Amino acid sequence: MSIFYDSLQEDEVEEAYNIEAAGYPPDEAASLDALKYRQTHVPDLFLGAYIAGVGIGRKLIGYVCATLSPASTLSHESMSTHIPGAPSVCIHSVCVAPTHRKQGIALGLLQEYLARLERTGTYERVLLITHEELRGLYERAGFEWIGPSPVTHGSQPWFEMQRELRAAPEPSAAEPIAPPSVPAGLWEALQRSATARNRPTGRALAAFPNGAQDLVVDDGQGALRNKNDLLCPREGCGSVILKNGVAALVERASVLMEPPEHTAASLLPPLPTPPGTANWWLVTPNAMTFENIGFSKGVVSEGKRLKLLSCADCDLGPLGWCEEGGSEFWLACSRVSYRD
Repeated sequence: MSIFYDSLQEDEVEEAYNIEAAGYPPDEAASLDALKYRQTHVPDLFLGAYIAGVGIGRKLIGYVCATLSPASTLSHESMSTHIPGAPSVCIHSVCVAPTHRKQGIALGLLQEYLARLERTGTYERVLLITHEELRGLYERAGFEWIGPSPVTHGSQPWFEMQRELRAAPEPSAAEPIAPPSVPAGLWEALQRSATARNRPTGRALAAFPNGAQDLVVDDGQGALRNKNDLLCPREGCGSVILKNGVAALVERASVLMEPPEHTAASLLPPLPTPPGTANWWLVTPNAMTFENIGFSKGVVSEGKRLKLLSCADCDLGPLGWCEEGGSEFWLACSRVSYRD
């Protein structure tokens, strides 16, 4: 799937509203009039992510929109009033269509958005509020965690994050000036591609003749530990989720981690239907043990309140689960890959 970015057009606002309504609870989603206002008054801060193809034309799959404020922090006033020419970009929505989630699109969209803001040299900072479970996404995009926000909107608490912008340096007389025909975002895309090429590669569980038994070593204390680094299984990502020797192999009952309509599940092998058993990597005592992990909002599964685990770099998941407030984290052996 090839994704490109462009300013949202007037006739696409209703499509953006449909994505907004599907992505936020009713008490948090922006109205159609609010999105029309932002597209009309701040079109250069309303960026869409698109796919294109025969028969579908240009299809919006996600967007970021914002207004401007002279304030250096967020409040009800700075979030509800647009001041043209002000230095602070106040992000209102980062939203991806349900059919395209868990594919790294939100992070790519944010990176493109921030790169474009920095190239203008016009703005000083980017401000936003988010729920705690999305902290990892914004930190990967370079945002700093500020803390609880005074803004109340909907039933859940909000937290403020901030990203200071670096103005693009003026070229010196000795430096060649890049030709204006270079497409926006190309250099960033090339950098991301180079990074991806340097990431580790791994093999799926199915590649090992004896399954998980080929991937353990006895720690001398009665536990079988992972002898390979655990990686994100998405091709082109390969982020290290857990270092070797950290997790214990446990066979236990399977857990229903996604509803039947969950589209990302097709990228991951299915798990046995409970009460069937599966092999799991048990990680303790807290989330700091991981090299890289993301958490979902709380979900209810089989009467338990869980958080689902995903790759913090590309959002692929669910790779595993933990009980809310618990100290045990469970990764499905079949849903990670193993460093060669």
